[in-house]
Order: sequence, then structure tokens, then C-alpha cells
Amino acid sequence: MHETLDLASARQMTLPQMLRWHAKHSPASTALRHKSLGIWQGISWQEYHRNASLVALGLHALGLRRGDRIAIAAEGVPQWFFSDLGAEMIGVQVVGIYPTNPWNELQYIVRHCQASVVVCGDQEQTDKVLDALRLEGGLPHVKHVICIDTKGMRHYDKQVVRSFDDLLDIGLTALEQHPSRIAWLDAQIDAASIDDVNVLIYTSGTTGAPKGAMLTHRNLTFANASFAEASGLKPGQYEAVCYLPLCHVAERSYSMVLHLVLGGVVNFAESVDTVAANIREIAPTFFLGVPRIWEKLQQNLSFRALEAGNPWRSVFALALRRGRTLAHRRAARDGRRTLLELIEYGFWYGLLFRNMQRAMGLDRTIVRVCGGASVSPETLLFFDILGLPICQGYGLTESCGMAFVQRPERGSRVGTCGPPLDGVELRLAGDGEIMLRSQGVFKGYLDDPAASLATLGADGWLATGDIGKLDERGELMIVDRKKAIIITSGGKNIAPSEIENALRDSPYIQEAIVVGEGRNYLGGLIQIDFETVGRWASERDISYSTYRSLAVHDAVKALLQEVVNEVNRRFARVENIRRFVILEKELDHDDGELTATQKIRRSVIEKKFARELALIYDAKE
Repeated sequence: MHETLDLASARQMTLPQMLRWHAKHSPASTALRHKSLGIWQGISWQEYHRNASLVALGLHALGLRRGDRIAIAAEGVPQWFFSDLGAEMIGVQVVGIYPTNPWNELQYIVRHCQASVVVCGDQEQTDKVLDALRLEGGLPHVKHVICIDTKGMRHYDKQVVRSFDDLLDIGLTALEQHPSRIAWLDAQIDAASIDDVNVLIYTSGTTGAPKGAMLTHRNLTFANASFAEASGLKPGQYEAVCYLPLCHVAERSYSMVLHLVLGGVVNFAESVDTVAANIREIAPTFFLGVPRIWEKLQQNLSFRALEAGNPWRSVFALALRRGRTLAHRRAARDGRRTLLELIEYGFWYGLLFRNMQRAMGLDRTIVRVCGGASVSPETLLFFDILGLPICQGYGLTESCGMAFVQRPERGSRVGTCGPPLDGVELRLAGDGEIMLRSQGVFKGYLDDPAASLATLGADGWLATGDIGKLDERGELMIVDRKKAIIITSGGKNIAPSEIENALRDSPYIQEAIVVGEGRNYLGGLIQIDFETVGRWASERDISYSTYRSLAVHDAVKALLQEVVNEVNRRFARVENIRRFVILEKELDHDDGELTATQKIRRSVIEKKFARELALIYDAKE
């Protein structure tokens, strides 16, 4: 029989203690699923705990001790969980690295945290570690490299690179030779404090070199248990799809930690490209999506409806019009519907919305969350119309993810992040900067006392770097990043994110960057959505071969001018985009324009796009 762990008890446990609890009380229940040869394979809590224990024993046999660190550079796979929890069992801290990071960024993080072991997902990640070992100073603290998927690595030196199976075998050998190691391992798990640092998450580096945020068991369990209470997700109700990088605080929290807090099942997507298909197969009860995922789901549904032809195209348009009206009315009454509105929604649900929910695989979802960045209000409204309201929240790495989240019973207001989680204190500084204090606030930055003091102050209040305000219900509204505020030559303070989000509402725009610091007017750098604009061009017999050939076409410039004109009508004149340039290449992490989390590195805009800025701000200014 499957037992559930109550949230009050979870708050007092470390992550390995929670894993051990589930393995003891629900040993045969499925904890993890992954796809092998096209078939979903289950891993029980007992197997999960055993594999993590073998990793712990294997790492200890390789010389790792409490306070040491390992780094993991891999996609989301069960072995990440085994490595993470196994290391934590013996007090070893875990550092995640984005699989998209080039070798020099990987080298910086591994050297900075002084990791002794690097666990790699595949040959690509292993090659980056080997490059980092050989080039420009190497990795002096790394003693072992472990690879999960060794396909194509037959000729690699096995003295340098071990397979993950070898690590498990080392742990198994230690256990067979000394069966008492199980009792020893339990003692190690019991010896840990919930205030021990167990995870380091490196910031994305939008404004400088990445910093290692030190998170404790208490930080993680507080933030996730509080989120579960606020969102109404109960122990035993959780089933999720893991597809975002596990080195990011969002996926680490809501796949690994929330899973340990609530029990349930984590399903590992085959790849980023198969996420939509995997969601339909699994039909999760909890889904975390970054804005781009929600926007793509919306676009795909809308395009399918348009391609269906009449009468379904007309029915879809009418359903969205009526749904928009009903959604606005419900929002005005804090989520409540009249009887007639319930009847009308039931009609549209039976006719159209139910099948649309199933087509996305979201018909079983209890909680849907948008994280990572702000999302378009039009996208939020679209899913609200379908009967799939998305919870918006606010948090950051240093607060272990969500510190604010909308409550289902209060309705989802577009533009707010909800009230604070229970136990989170808020104050707004004189300039509107959001300041937080809670058990979820991190311990500081690794080996950087000056940055820690600047961020936490002497009193433990976390300076978030974001400007916010409260609405009449006490819900938080984000204005923009403090460093992103644009001050024009006329002294006007303008928050660019709202304008950028409005531009990104268009299916034709992938990314928009508003510029204008110290200038007479605002300009825009726009990256087109290659897929959507390409479809638009094909329908009009406009020939193109590459992204650049499409981006420089006069017809595309005219198309985007219409979008910009429409957006300008929504804002005050001082907030209008007077001139814009279409970027002739897609923004790329490898070129330093995006962080690993796909956020714009605004600090490089002036340098990287000097030619484009000159076209916007020429001598006529």
C-alpha cells in the first residue's frame, strides 16, 4: 500500500531522509519512469534508493568525503537523481551544469566549486570535460570523470573516464565486502542537518560571472512544501514530466525536491524535441512550463485550428471570443462564475475545449505553472479560456524558486504573481526593489563574502534586484529588473519588459530587445520566429532559403512594422518604438548573447549590436 509523507514531517527532513522514507513505506510504488526502446520503464522507490546508495558507496570508495563536491553535466535522466541523492547521502554537495554550456563555462564552474568528480551525460559532455582538463589551466581538483551513456566511447581511456555502471559496481563491491556499510550509510544520512548546504546552483550570469548560490536542505524543503500548500497539490497527487535542465532551480525544485516532498512519479522526457509528445503520453497532474513552451503550445493549437478549415475554424474563433468574455467576467469576480456562465462554459468544454486539453496532454493537470520569466498576457488568457488557468509566481535561485504564487481559490489575475508563500516576508525598498526574508533564502554565494553581503545584507533580507509593487489585493506585480530600467535623455524611467512582452505576443516575433538608455527615443532589436514567419512567407510565395534571407526581406519588414505599430498604440508616446532593426541572425548562447536559461545578456547588447544600434540612432537623432 502506498503511504504519503505529510508536509510537516517533510519540512524537518533532508532530501536523502525523504528518499529513504519513501523506499521504506512504499518500496514497490513507481517513483521514476524513462523511455527505453519506445516503452516507458518504471523504477520503484526501492530501486531509486538502492541505486542512490550504491552511488554513495561508490563515491566514498573513490575518496569523496563530507563537504566535497561533485558536478553533474547531463540532460534529465534517472542517473542524475541517483548521482545527486547518492552524493548527498554522504554529505557531498552537488553542482549542476547546463548541458548547453561550452567547455570554458563548464571549466569556470567546476574550477570555482573545486569539484572532485564530474558526472557526464554522454560523449559530448565528456569531451567538454576532457577539453577543460587539457586547456588553459585545466581542472586541478577533478580526480574522476564518470559517463552515463558511453555510446561511441569504446576507445576512451578507462583510467580517465569511468562508466556510470562502473561507479555502481564499485559501490556494490564495497557493500558485498562490508555488508555493514548499509548501517554506516544510514548513520551518515542521520548525521546530516537540514541546515547543511547540499546544492550549489550557479546564477545565469546576465550581469557578470556566474556565482554559486549555496542552498540548504531547509531552503529547498521549505520552498517546495510551502508551494505545495499554496497551490493545493496534495501528497500522492503528483505526476510530472522532467524536461528542463536539472541544474536550474525550477526543474531541480519541482521535479526532484517536490517529488520527494509529495511522492508520486517523475517521467523523464526523451528529449526537448519530444516534450509535447511525451506530455500527451503521460498526461501529468503537475506541469511546469517556461514561457516559450506555453507560447508554442498555444501557437500549435491555433495553427491546427486554422488548418482544419470551416466550419471548425469559425467555431474555434467564436469559442475564443466567448471564452475571452467569460474569462474577463470571472477575473472581475475573483474566479467566480454565475450559473449561466457555468452552463455556457460547459457547452464550449464539451464541444471543443475538452478535446483541446487532451490534444496537449494537459487534461489531467491539477496545477500548471509558468516559471523562468514573464509570460505574455495573451498566452495566459488563452489557457484560461480553455479551462487550464496557469499559476504565475515569482522567485529566483536565491529564494529556492517560488516565493510568491497565485492561489487557485483567488483566481489567476494577469500581471500578478500572487501573494507571498506562508513564511515569506516582503518589503519594498525606497526605489521599489523587492526584498525577501524566509527559510527559503539561500546561505550566500560560494567564496564571495562581498557579493553575499551585498545581496543578503547584515539582517538576512534578500535584495532581489527586481522592481515590484503590490496591487489592491496584496499580490505582487513585477515592474522589471532594476538594472534593466531605461532612463531616456529626457529623464523618463521606462521598464522595457512590458513592451518586449507585448511584442512577443505576436507569433512572428521570437525575441524583442527594447533599447534607449540615454537616447531621445526607444528603439527595438527584433528576432523573427523563423518557423512562423517562414509559414507566412510560403503562403505568399515569398522565396527564402535561410534565416537571414527571410529576415532581410522587405515584406517581412513591412509585416513587423504592422506589429510594432499595433503595440505602440497600447503604450504612451514616450514608450513607443520609433525605429527597429530585424536581427540578421538568431540569438545564441554560444555567441554570448543568451545565458544558458535563454535570457538576454543585456550587458553585451551595446557591443554585439553596435551596427544595428547605429541604424536605429543615426545622425538624424
